[in-house]
Amino acid sequence: MNVIMSNTQLWMLAGGWMLSMAGAAAQKGQPNIIYIMCDDMGYGDLGCYGQPYIHTPHIDRMAEEGMRFTQAYAGSPVSAPSRACFMTGQHSGHSEVRGNKEYWRDAPVVMYGQNRDYGVVGQHPYDPGHVILPEILKDQGYTTGMFGKWAGGYEGSVSTPEKRGIDEFYGYICQFQAHLYYPNFLNRYSRSLGDTATVRVVMDENIRYPMFGRDYGKRPQYSADLIHREALKWLDRQDGSRPFFGIFTYTLPHAELVQPEDSLLEGYKRRFFRDHTWGGQEGSRYNASEHTHAQFAAMISRLDAYVGEVLAKLREKGLDENTLVIFTSDNGPHEEGGADPSFFGRDGKLRGLKRQCYEGGIRIPFIARWPGRVPAGTVNDHQLAFYDLMPTFCELAGVKNYVKKYTNRKRQPDYFDGLSFAPTLLGRSDQSKHEFLYWEFEETDQIGLRMGDWKMVVKKGQPLLYDLATDIHEDHDVAAEHPDIVRQMVDIIRREHTPSPYFQVTLPE
Repeated sequence: MNVIMSNTQLWMLAGGWMLSMAGAAAQKGQPNIIYIMCDDMGYGDLGCYGQPYIHTPHIDRMAEEGMRFTQAYAGSPVSAPSRACFMTGQHSGHSEVRGNKEYWRDAPVVMYGQNRDYGVVGQHPYDPGHVILPEILKDQGYTTGMFGKWAGGYEGSVSTPEKRGIDEFYGYICQFQAHLYYPNFLNRYSRSLGDTATVRVVMDENIRYPMFGRDYGKRPQYSADLIHREALKWLDRQDGSRPFFGIFTYTLPHAELVQPEDSLLEGYKRRFFRDHTWGGQEGSRYNASEHTHAQFAAMISRLDAYVGEVLAKLREKGLDENTLVIFTSDNGPHEEGGADPSFFGRDGKLRGLKRQCYEGGIRIPFIARWPGRVPAGTVNDHQLAFYDLMPTFCELAGVKNYVKKYTNRKRQPDYFDGLSFAPTLLGRSDQSKHEFLYWEFEETDQIGLRMGDWKMVVKKGQPLLYDLATDIHEDHDVAAEHPDIVRQMVDIIRREHTPSPYFQVTLPE
């Protein structure tokens, strides 16, 4: 007997099939993943890493309930390329994005009220022929949301959230725009709202007041809170029927030292009442700010409160035990706009800051929490870098041989540089280790290489060698005493660097 179904019946059947597939994905044991990456937080900025002045009870508790890493590294000493290493699974000698190349500088100007802004914003795009992490996990049945900074391609480029596996985005396409905490606009892409491309969301209450000057403080729409609220709304919509991948790239504590004048900030003003410090840099959109020590400390404590709310939401929804949460920072601390790393001891006794390949520019806090799976209260010295996150998340999500599956066969070679550290997270003994970790950065013409406890920093082609086992602060160049190690590491650098027309560094001889 032939059966003819109505459109409604067909739709219901298809919907039931989709739900069953989503349920099957959840039953496969795929964990939910929340990746929280803050901005310019130094290795020593949290209580659990030794910070004595700033209160971070929620992140400290996260470390007590999970695993705290002591030798985790960003992908780069600055924002866009560091995030690219996380997204692409490549180190910065192979990735397309190796610096903060901007696309807004020569763009036309548009007006928001009386405020001038750029007609195009954003950074150099990810290579569209190289798969990125949200695309892989979306292909494995995950729903994906990103809230905060994108920095993976300028507006209208080949690499914007809707083109790269993101279902819901809210925040800043452009990291330069993210220097303002009370901006003229934010960006949004929402499949659920019917968006077909990333759009601008004008901050109507903000543009009533000028972007700079005394009245800037009257702007009420604080981007960090707006972004966090959207992240929580997205998380609240997850019901456990389908695994989810959340990328929460909060902008705190970067850029201008400005935030709401609430009890959190007032408490730090009382604590640092003798420090009438000032900062600002209008050309970089760092508005003038007083009490910069109090502002900075409050920004980190505000971020800590956000993390606490994310963890509380997971518990409230019964998603806690099947969700891996990672907290980290995109690179080391900065000193723009009145930020004062030395006051807080922010480098955690490491040499260097943002934009440098010394330890202080690239070694970052890194905490993983997954109740019942990641051993609680553990401290681990496994050496990892951001490009290890792709293979780690792929292993946990059940992706088999992602390198073979996602290599672009039309253009060889296509690099993946990471090693999964899932065995370390899960307390197993079969952890593979890197022969070396690699960084390069055009703006300061530096290259970094870590091989065991040997650390090489190449500055404008000159190699410097340090033994981190005895010289964690990288004070004593021992290159002259170890020419064999120098030659071995120089050979690795020359092998790992692939030329880029956009980002160039001086290789050592």
